[in-house]
Amino acid sequence: MKLSRMIHAVDLHACGEPGRVIVGGVLDVPGATMFDKMRYLETQGDDLRKRMLREPRGYPAANCNLVLPSSNPAADAGFVIMEQVEYPAMSGTNTICVTTALIETGMVAVTEPVTRLTLETPAGLVSVDADVSDGKVKGVTFENVPAFAAHLDKTIDVPEFGLVAVDVAWGGMFYVIADAEKLGIELAPDRAGEIARAGEMIKAAAREQLPCVHPENPKISGVTICAMTGTPRAEGANAKNAVVVSTGQLDWDRPATWTGVLDRSPCGTGTCARMAALHAKGELALNQDFHHEGILGTIFTGRLVRETSLNGQTAVVPTIRGQAWVTGIAQYTVDPDDPFPNGFTVGDIWGGAMDKPIAH
Repeated sequence: MKLSRMIHAVDLHACGEPGRVIVGGVLDVPGATMFDKMRYLETQGDDLRKRMLREPRGYPAANCNLVLPSSNPAADAGFVIMEQVEYPAMSGTNTICVTTALIETGMVAVTEPVTRLTLETPAGLVSVDADVSDGKVKGVTFENVPAFAAHLDKTIDVPEFGLVAVDVAWGGMFYVIADAEKLGIELAPDRAGEIARAGEMIKAAAREQLPCVHPENPKISGVTICAMTGTPRAEGANAKNAVVVSTGQLDWDRPATWTGVLDRSPCGTGTCARMAALHAKGELALNQDFHHEGILGTIFTGRLVRETSLNGQTAVVPTIRGQAWVTGIAQYTVDPDDPFPNGFTVGDIWGGAMDKPIAH
């Protein structure tokens, strides 16, 4: 047996959302910052993302993270986030998964009952407090990069749905936020296909009709993800959402390709974006817990801890608390004779073509 390009990874899920963490097999990639490293992978090393997220090693709802050394002396480690059609600047579930993997595999110094880390993401530094007992991570709270509302109470024209009222907010990615119930869709697992399809259409319309650019990094622009909101069902939840993650590019001439999958968790950056929009409308105060329910009934607890400014843009600093669980430790390889070294997609579950990540 001859194998090559062996990757060592820890598989986890954060409140339902899978987040594979690569801990070995990639020494480093060029770049002074995690954003630079992310860009290098996106433009010159995208085979790693494809190999780890497409079939047969991945599936549509999968995410992957690459742990890398950070050049920032304030950071304990860095990581790049990889999803099916983009490299997000930040992700809450993936931050929770990475933190859990680093601690439970002993890659960082562990202090009980609380281990404090600073991680460099492509969006910037993120501070993390992990509750640890007997080596097990019982909860992760991280202070995210500042969040802000980009568009509030706007109306966009969406195929099949007509005029739809939305907000657009940054929580580590640019989200378009829409009320699913006003579209006649309940946020329930058995309605996931309808939620995903509607979310993809709303995202595509918002991307065309509501431009947005990060005030401190103009290379980050455009809506790339949709959060559908609804009435909470879980005890103690303040709100509910289902975030739609794209699995392929949209083809406007073929509506059947407008598909995605739901984030299985309450979504960390989506929760931050939702809180930023609510705060901008005067509906969520600082230092108030925001219990956000996901499609599986799991909860992330968010909080806006202070206001700030991003190059003149009013913003808020959010925290998110959740938990991740290790589901496996694996070594992934490529057989030299494998006809699909970088994996494949099939239109029955993957939607449209996936040859290129979404342009930022």
